[in-house]
Amino acid sequence: MTQAPKIGGILETAVYVDDIDAAHEFYEGVLGLARMVEGDRLFAYDAGPGQTLIVFKRGHTDEDIRTPGGLIPGHHSQGHSHFAFKIASGDLEAWRVYLREKGVVITSEVTWPAGGTSLYFEDPDGNVLEMATPPLWPNYMR
Repeated sequence: MTQAPKIGGILETAVYVDDIDAAHEFYEGVLGLARMVEGDRLFAYDAGPGQTLIVFKRGHTDEDIRTPGGLIPGHHSQGHSHFAFKIASGDLEAWRVYLREKGVVITSEVTWPAGGTSLYFEDPDGNVLEMATPPLWPNYMR
């Protein structure tokens, strides 16, 4: 059996929102992510070295789009999604305080068996976000 070539990581994570302007206020204004791309159907944010968060306007990505470089297949998501940001263990308390100061309700805090801690909260569209410290997964140790 042939082994799969190595994957270098996750390049993009996507979230779908109804109000892209409210999402921008949250992702840039509250979380401090720098917007790299602005368009009618999406905003893309720098989520860390080599990592991109794409915020798509719900209902504007269902159809295939032809570009000079090729076809982008249509995609969408129903309901609320989830993704996590990596944070340093030493920044956990600072994030607790900062989110509360910004009026963001921390809906849950979990201490994982491996020792990491996660703070869960929602964006304006109800997507579940997480700030997670290592070690949470066996491949997330620092």
